[in-house]
Order: sequence, then structure tokens, then C-alpha cells
Amino acid sequence: MDHVINLKCTICGAEYGANEVAYVCPKHGDDGNLDVQYDYDVIASHISRESLAANPDSTIWRYKPLIAVEPDSPVPPLHVGGTPLYTAPRLAALLGLKHVWVKDDGVNPTASFKDRASAIAVVKAREVGAEIITTASTGNAAAAMAGLAASIGLPAVIFVPKTAPPAKIAQHLIYGARVLLVDGTYDMAVELTLQVAKEFGWYNRSTGYNPYMTEGKKTAALEICEQLGWQAPDRIFVPVGDGCIIGGIHKGLKDLMALGWIDHMPKIMGIQAAGSSALVDAWERGLQGWEMTPQPAETIADSISAGLPRDRNKALAAVRETAGSYLRVSDQEILNAIPVVARNTGVFSEPAAATAYAGLVKAVEQGLVASDERIVVLLTGSGLKDIRSAMQTVSTPPIVAPNLEAVKAVMSQQA
Repeated sequence: MDHVINLKCTICGAEYGANEVAYVCPKHGDDGNLDVQYDYDVIASHISRESLAANPDSTIWRYKPLIAVEPDSPVPPLHVGGTPLYTAPRLAALLGLKHVWVKDDGVNPTASFKDRASAIAVVKAREVGAEIITTASTGNAAAAMAGLAASIGLPAVIFVPKTAPPAKIAQHLIYGARVLLVDGTYDMAVELTLQVAKEFGWYNRSTGYNPYMTEGKKTAALEICEQLGWQAPDRIFVPVGDGCIIGGIHKGLKDLMALGWIDHMPKIMGIQAAGSSALVDAWERGLQGWEMTPQPAETIADSISAGLPRDRNKALAAVRETAGSYLRVSDQEILNAIPVVARNTGVFSEPAAATAYAGLVKAVEQGLVASDERIVVLLTGSGLKDIRSAMQTVSTPPIVAPNLEAVKAVMSQQA
């Protein structure tokens, strides 16, 4: 990987060769998150906006020279990335805005954004010759890893809280992963995974521990800017749990700025559920990631439930370094957002994804967004992931007799 300079600790700044450490800075134990540092001159010699325009590959691998994998590493066959960026004029009009887009990552192979990181994970696992890959997850990351691992025949073991939505657990099982339901929180599942992976020598995909997961998640930022003709938006609204997605979005934008492909840095808006808002609290109090302590985490948006976000250093930097904001929204505001987004864009989102739009509503209410700003809302997962939550937002449909008069009666009542 001649385009990778080193891995840099997000706490102390210590630098390590890519083959010197596997996951974290040894000075800080499992909390020493690392960040991949690139040689942008080398990257620029292998990829350009012009070469991308001529590249028929619409997956994340069109950006392979910008990702920390070996150039000749085989990639999984599933179509990860290249997700649509839809204009949303009716959604914009509801809020008095002029320019809103939604990025629909629910169309990825396992129906969530997490496929981006999992695609990198299985490539890195094969690079080091791992026989088993593992992760802890609230559901989506595990489903993504199970699906991507299945696509290349790599055995997977998953640790997920027993409270995860049945649709997500079903995905894990259908893909053939070994699933262990943890009688505890997501944070407990993470700690257990760290112990087990070390004990058995399994490759650990876990978010906020494996530094290469950021490199997969950053591909969404690359796509957004390319889809907008390299005219970067003014703000990007991102749902936040463990902090790896928002850190990835920031990393992708920093890459583009370093290459000179965009001319300004969008403000990144991190949105958390009120019941799991440790990063909002840290941002409001001016804390650094390493000063944060575990908090209770309970929200209907299971995908972004985390008591102590694992990628908290990168997550706080993403907002602070872009002059963005962290906002919290209630579970009811999240639920309210699901049908609003669906009815005005045709995109059905799970609660965690709808959190981003709920955050845009809150930002408009607080006067944080100007009407002419160009706004992207990142929708991270399909609503089919959590039907039980979606059904709370709609009424039960009437049952009609199989005749025309019955239909007329019902339609007249609804009118």
C-alpha cells in the first residue's frame, strides 16, 4: 500500500506503520483509535476526477486508490455503494428550504450503509489470512458483515444484543453466520467481541476499533460530492451512534479537500436520539472523546444506540473541525420523520436513518440552516429492517367486503 503513510493515534498522535499494529494504539488499550494517513501525491497519480468519469464501475471500488487496501486485493462480488442521491423538492418545501437531497443507502445489498465498511473488512481479513471474521453490532453491521462474508465464503461469528430487531437477526442467520445473542447492551457485546477475537485470533470488524472501517464509510462522502458534480453541499446531516459513519464522512471530505477536488468543507451535522446522546453531551460540554464516560442508552433507533461511542474521537472532530453541530431528537420525532420522508421522497427508512431528517427539522426550527443552503440528508438503512417501529407511525387499514359498495363507503368516510 504505497499510498498509505501510517496509522495515527487520535488521542496522542503516535504514528505506526500499517503492518506494525493491527487495530489500536497500544498506549491506550482498546480505546486508542487509529486514523489512516495517506500520501495524496501518490493517490493523485492513480486517480482523478477525469478517470472517475470514464470508470464504468459504480461501486465503492471505483475509489480503490483512495482506500487502504492492496491494489491487487480481490474484492467481494456484491454491489456495494453507488447508491442514489435523490433531489427532494417537496421535502425541502416543507421546511422552507430550496435545495435538499437524500442519500439512500438502504439499497445496498443488506439494506444498510454498513455494507461499505463490511466490504473493506472482508478484503482486509483475506489480506491477513484470517479464517474467521467477527463483530459486535446492534444489527446492521452484523447483517452487513454476514452478507459480505457469505459472498466470499468467509465464516463469520456475530455478537448482537438479544433485543435486536428480528428482521436483522434473521439476516444474520440466513447468511449463515454463527450468531450469539448477548444478554446485555451493545456496549457489552463490543467488549465481549474484543475479548473473544483476541483469544481465538479472529479478524475483528468492530466499529471504532478497526481503523479501516472509517475508510469504507468515507466512500459515501466521495459519492455525494461526485454525484453533485464535485460541488460539495453546505451541510450533511448524519445519524450518529458509535460515531464511525460521521467520522467516515469527515474523512472522505478531508481526502477530497487534500486532492483539491472540492473547494470547501461542508458543515457536518451529527444527529443523535435523545435517549442515546453521549456525543451531543460531550460536544455541549466541550469534552474530548477520551474524557467521555458511559451513559445510559435506550432508543427506538437501535442502530444508533451506544452508551459510550467507540469512534468518539473522530466523531467529535467531524463536527468541531467543520463548524457543524450536534443535535438530539426524541424517539417521537424520529418516528414522525419516517412517513414524512417516505411520502415526500419514496424512500422508506428505518428509525436510525430517519433520525437524520428529524435532525434537519430541528436545525431549521433552531435557525441553524439558511433557506438557500445545499443540504444532504444521509439515510442509512431501509425501513424493512424494523417494520415494528414503522407500524407505530400509521393507522390500521380498514377491512372491506369484496364489493364495490363497501369500497365506496370506506372512501366516502376517508374523504
